[in-house]
Amino acid sequence: MDYIMVFITVPTKEDALKISDYIVERSLGACVNVVELVQSTFFWKGNIEREKEFLLIVKTNREKFEDLKISVKSIHPYTVPEIVAVPIVIGNEDYLVWIDDTLNRG
Repeated sequence: MDYIMVFITVPTKEDALKISDYIVERSLGACVNVVELVQSTFFWKGNIEREKEFLLIVKTNREKFEDLKISVKSIHPYTVPEIVAVPIVIGNEDYLVWIDDTLNRG
């Protein structure tokens, strides 16, 4: 299985909790960490912007990514949300099995 971590930023804690619950309830991710108040600097509509955001870190697999992306975009408050994935190259085998079991629960 190709495991991934997906990074998603949101503007508020309410958005972070709503999207985290949405992901886990639908088995799109086994676990979502919410990192509070990251400082983001980005270029938007001709300007350099700085915002405090919340960072979601989703543990899932590559097979779930497309559904995760489409689902999150449908409820995300940003016009162009950050939804990017990086591979999990190696990990605790017990944890990876738990990801499988959680994503495949019926």
